[in-house]
Amino acid sequence: MDLEAAGGAAAAHGKRWRGESWRATLLLAYQSLGVVYGDVATSPLYVYKSAFAGNDIQHSAGNEEIYGVLSFVFWTLTLITLVKYVLIVLRADDGGEGGTFALYSLICRHVRAGLLPGGGTRDELMEEEKVTGRHGERPVSRVRAVLEKYRVLQRLLLLFALLGTCMVIGDGVLTPAVSVFSAVSGLELSMEKEQHKYIELPVACAILVCLFALQHYGTHKVGFLFAPIVCIWLLCISAIGLYNIIHWDHHVYRALSPYYMYQFLKKTQTGGWMSLGGILLCVTGSEAMYADLGHFSQLSIQIAFISVVYPALVLAYMGQAAFISQHHNFESSYHIGFYVSVPESLRWPVLVIAILAAVVGSQAIITGTFSIIKQCSSLNCFPGVKIVHTSSTVHGQIYIPEINWMLMVLCLAVTIGFRDTKHLANAQGLAVITVMLVTTCLMSLVIVLCWNKSIFLAIGFLLFFGTIEVLYFSASLVKFHEGAWVPVTLSFIFMVVMCVWHYGTIKKYEFDVQNKVSVNWLLNLGPSLGIVRVRGIGLIHTELMSGIPAIFSHFVTNLPAFHQSTGCTGLLSGMGIVMCRRMT
Repeated sequence: MDLEAAGGAAAAHGKRWRGESWRATLLLAYQSLGVVYGDVATSPLYVYKSAFAGNDIQHSAGNEEIYGVLSFVFWTLTLITLVKYVLIVLRADDGGEGGTFALYSLICRHVRAGLLPGGGTRDELMEEEKVTGRHGERPVSRVRAVLEKYRVLQRLLLLFALLGTCMVIGDGVLTPAVSVFSAVSGLELSMEKEQHKYIELPVACAILVCLFALQHYGTHKVGFLFAPIVCIWLLCISAIGLYNIIHWDHHVYRALSPYYMYQFLKKTQTGGWMSLGGILLCVTGSEAMYADLGHFSQLSIQIAFISVVYPALVLAYMGQAAFISQHHNFESSYHIGFYVSVPESLRWPVLVIAILAAVVGSQAIITGTFSIIKQCSSLNCFPGVKIVHTSSTVHGQIYIPEINWMLMVLCLAVTIGFRDTKHLANAQGLAVITVMLVTTCLMSLVIVLCWNKSIFLAIGFLLFFGTIEVLYFSASLVKFHEGAWVPVTLSFIFMVVMCVWHYGTIKKYEFDVQNKVSVNWLLNLGPSLGIVRVRGIGLIHTELMSGIPAIFSHFVTNLPAFHQSTGCTGLLSGMGIVMCRRMT
């Protein structure tokens, strides 16, 4: 299938979502709670604990420290997750698909910057323009001209997209471990320390195995199974948050003022800056939400977040801050965590709900990883894997067995290796913020090249969100020796695999282009070889826009026979051969 057909399929996919009834959209919004938002919904389990862990921040009577952290959490959640992702980035879909690599693919569809066969290379887009007669439609901006001119910029763009993709895969390893381990750690408040030490790890590992074992049922069934759990969890944390606000500190709303962020950094200085590495965990799941776009629709994801998830999270974080502001004497940093703010009579029920919600929280990044691996594989940047479509109506709902079990093994390895929420959170934080930085850079290119907006708007987007994310990135990078090396190592391994596979694909494509033969040559060769026709249909897979791959001419000259098709049409329909082209 050529690029025109690919674009038509993408447009049809988008029209299908836009034509959905409100009933179907609301149903998808409900399902998205069980798949997309479990990750960000469970972040209150560990944000405050990670923010204050190992930073030697002393709590004063004026509560400037806890108010400052709450102010950072609120504005980070609002600006990064709500404004950047929900309102802006979700609009940049590539045929209904989301994620870092979808942005790269979208750019390549509009600019001759692709290095991959079928991914918007210069020759393919020129061929498309000749066929469709659309050469005059695209305004040639200065950014586009520079990107098309310099091959080194095209290579850097691809490497940048692969870096973000590899970090998402690394996040897929770390997020289940952090979510489940943080939830299970609540046993410490209900059991003796010696008992807790021997029970926590086996329970966490058993839950992780069960989580990955459920994936083969597909997003549709998993969404219906997990959505009620997330709804109950969000209701639970918002109710507890509201209770803590009323009972402990009803003036905590003042902390929503940005002034408290300035006061926090001014008073705590280096310790406050380092705490940003823990604060950024409040936006974990934002990139997974975008990567899961192919499983749902843009509108359904927006409705679920704005109407349900966002208000519940704000109440939860405010409630925890209200409790901590009146309880300054803690035995350890653990007691700044979530469970200590839960009324004692409710801790066991909340613990059970939290563990279930943590399992759901891992679902978002797992399904997002499936989608991104599929995109990489379709653009020949990842080895071929078995892709199982789990829905007959939603094309993006998929399951990849090999990736699922690989993630499970790696997740169990880091859980057993660290056995500590602090190091796991440090690792997850660096992975999350790196992906966000890559998304911001690619999104600024999309604004100019794909949406044809002003370059000043793109620069403003890049500077505003990029400055915020660079601040968090610097705080996460400092913790490299405290667990943050894990996503870097995993990303390096996956990057090597992707680059090697991409290099081999390019060489194969170049060989096919240089050695392809024409249809007339093959037709004239037929009588001299005495070619025999056999019953059936012959299918040839090729990345070429025109011509016959060398492998087929080699096949015919050595075995002068090919299939005969009855009433079958294709590029070589006169010979009974259908040329199949990969759609990106």
